[in-house]
Parts: sequence; C-alpha cells; structure tokens
Amino acid sequence: MVNKRLNICIIEPFYSGSHKQWCEEYQKHSGHKIEILSLKGIYWKWRMHGGALTLAKRFNNLFRDKSPNLIITSDMLNLPVFCSFTNIKCPIITFFHENQLTYPWSTKDRDKIKGRDHHYGFINYTTALKSDLNLFNSKFHLDSFIKALKVFLNQFPDNKNESSIKQIEAKSLVTYLGIDYNKFDKYKLKQKNNIPIILWNHRWEYDKNPKSFFNCLERLKKNNIKFNLVIVGEEFNTEMPEFTEARKTFKNEILHIGYCKSFEDYAKWLWKSDILPVTSIQDFFGISIVEAAYCNVTPILPKRLSYIELFRNAPSLFYKDEDELYNKITNFINKPMTSKYYKNCIEKFAWGKIANKYDNLFIQTIKNFTQNKNPI
Repeated sequence: MVNKRLNICIIEPFYSGSHKQWCEEYQKHSGHKIEILSLKGIYWKWRMHGGALTLAKRFNNLFRDKSPNLIITSDMLNLPVFCSFTNIKCPIITFFHENQLTYPWSTKDRDKIKGRDHHYGFINYTTALKSDLNLFNSKFHLDSFIKALKVFLNQFPDNKNESSIKQIEAKSLVTYLGIDYNKFDKYKLKQKNNIPIILWNHRWEYDKNPKSFFNCLERLKKNNIKFNLVIVGEEFNTEMPEFTEARKTFKNEILHIGYCKSFEDYAKWLWKSDILPVTSIQDFFGISIVEAAYCNVTPILPKRLSYIELFRNAPSLFYKDEDELYNKITNFINKPMTSKYYKNCIEKFAWGKIANKYDNLFIQTIKNFTQNKNPI
C-alpha cells in the first residue's frame, strides 16, 4: 500500500510501442504523480546517442526550480551522458525493455558486421552501471544480460572492469510488465468459429521469425487442414517478403491483414481468434502473447526465451521444434483447449497488481538512497 505520493519523472527517448504503452499505463494506474519527458520513437540508434543531450536540456528547463523524487528511464537512454548535463540529486531507475547485447542481429540491419556496432551494447552496460536500480521485464532477460556482459567485456584488450558485472547484478531486479486487461473486456465477443482462426499479432520483423510461422501454415494447407488467418501487428515502411508472399499463398484464408487503425479493431480480432502459434527468436517478455491469451486465444509457444517463465504452469502449451508445433496446431483444431488451463498464468500481470508493486518498490528505493543503502 502506497503511503507517500512521489513526484516521478519518466524519461523515454523512444516513445513508441511497448515503451510508450508502459509509460502511459503506469502513469494511469500509479498512485504517484508522474510526468513524462519523451522523444518520438524513430531512429533508435540516434536516440541512443543523441537523445540524452536533448532530454537533459528539457529536464533542466522543466525542473529548474524543483526536483522530482525519482527518475525512471529506459534502456534507450545514454544515462552517463544525461547525468553529465544535469545536476541530479535523486535516485535513477533504468527499466530494461530490451538490450543491445543479446538482441538478435538481422540480415537487414544497416550494420554490416554481424553482431552490430558495440557502441549500443556499451551504452546499455554503462547505463546499468550508472543507474541506482535496474529493472528487467523477465528473469530470462536479466539472466541473459548478465551472462552476455561477461562475454562482452572479455573481448576488450585490457582494463575490462569485470568486477562491475557483480555491481550491476547486485542492483538489478525482475519486475514484470503490467497489462491493462480491462480495456479488452468491452469488445468481448461470444462466438464459436466453425473454422478455427490462427492469429499473428506481433511486429512484422525479423526477430519474430515469420518464416517459420508461415512455413507451418503452408504445411497445414498442403495437408488440407482448414483454418482462417488474421495478421495484425505493427508494420514498417518496407514490407518483409514473408508477408508479401503470404498475401498470395493464403489469399483464401486471410480474414484480415495489416495494422489495426484502432484499439477496438485490434481487440475484436483477438477475441475472434482461436490459436496463436509463436515462432519468435527474440522476446524479453511477450505483451502481445499475454494480451491474446487474455482474449481466450491459445498460445503455442517455443521452449525458449521468456515464455517458459510466463506460462510455467501450462507445460502442454510448449513445443520443441517445428514438427511438434505443427502437431500441436492440428491437435488443437481437432480438440480445442479450454482457456481456463492457461489464463490463470497471466492474472499476476494485471496493472492493478503490478502498479502497486512498482509504487511500493519506488518508495523503498528512495528510502534506501537517502540512507546510502543498497537499492534492493
């Protein structure tokens, strides 16, 4: 229970997608007063390099005659640069939505060398070191980041500062994302599909592995297994060839393809759908999966990433390879799974529960900071 109302400043250099959603929904559900300083969610590499200077100027103007009790920023901020242009006297928390040490490299990345430029990983490293407290959106994310740091620092010729890894680990916690389930309820549909609807509701990007997703669907089609298809999610300027090809291959199955212009459309498509085969090779949490599961869509998940952690009480949802994914989809079509089996896994992510945990954690962080104690 919150016993003090804090003035919190959230600083977000990449105000888009899950970053924006986290800021706005925590602001809505928190018992604290929250101001958001942000930059538009484009040019992510430039945001990581130049965003700190721009946001430092805005911060100084906004807090010229006052100071927040707490600053929360994301992994997209170069925190040491930001601090060098401000006079911060309150604790700073960094929320890691993702990190550039373990994010998979894409063949379409402008960085030609596989593994990408180390600048961005180093920004994440020094930000975690400078921050008073680091929050990660899953245990998988925290563990993989700490493990990657050991490899990352070891590549340098000398003065590797390996002891700093223990410093970072000592001030890092897992704090799951909150999901606003209530906003889906008003669009709930009561229907039973004669032909099951398979859903894709992720970004149209390499790390979500659309190739494996559509390969499995092609196999279903070749074996005359009937299904319909809904493809939503954030698109970008240049469409991936997998989606262009899917428009042709599944033209008779597709009920909808493209970005939903309103939340109402998105929510209704989720409630209409039945199965969510997930093939991602990167996911530090899985907001789109949890949202679909709330709307009674059965997720079929790979035994990797954060998914085992989120749905640990529903082991039959998981597959180990593409053959098992195919078999689980066909089994579901023949005998649908009740949503009661997996929905109890996601109750803990409701914003009402998560925001209260955040609020109390942040009060304790300030107490520890003023007493010069470890932040956790």
